[in-house]
Amino acid sequence: MKEFKKIQIGITLVAGSIATAHIIWPNLSIDTITLVLLIIAIIPWLAPVIKSFELPGGYKIELKELETAKDKVEKAGLLSKEAESPSIPQFSFQMVANEDPNLALAGLRIEIERRLNEIAESRKINAHKKGISQLLDVLSNQNVLNNEERSVLADLSGLLNRAVHGAEVDNRAAQWAIEVGPRILSALDEKLMK
Repeated sequence: MKEFKKIQIGITLVAGSIATAHIIWPNLSIDTITLVLLIIAIIPWLAPVIKSFELPGGYKIELKELETAKDKVEKAGLLSKEAESPSIPQFSFQMVANEDPNLALAGLRIEIERRLNEIAESRKINAHKKGISQLLDVLSNQNVLNNEERSVLADLSGLLNRAVHGAEVDNRAAQWAIEVGPRILSALDEKLMK
């Protein structure tokens, strides 16, 4: 059983048991405590469905968004096989991931753009002073990237750009950047070698 599922069941059992005990004893009435415990029992099951509870005016990059992006990148063939985790970080964004998830995602975006520029240069494609969107279009037009790869990288770029511009980032995004980022970069490096 997955670890997350065990946690869900555990939270539900504990909160449900306390709520039930609170209801069974006649001298205790259903009050705010009971309602809160019942809500706590339900929340773990709603987590996969509910993206977040957010106050107006704020924006978050959720782990769910990044996982969706990972799935798209993997489907497009832009995710290399999982390598053994090196004890020393390969990229600067990995070193800052735990302290500043925004900076880690911004660093990953920079590394992706750097790889795209290197791919263009290796194929003698003029990519001087082009942003990532323009690079993706040029590489797609030159059949270096197929439409699916271009689309997936454009979506991922948009998500990473939000981090660059200060969107609130889910703390688990740092772990995502450490695990998935190098695999994306390795896949782009493979394109560079072709």
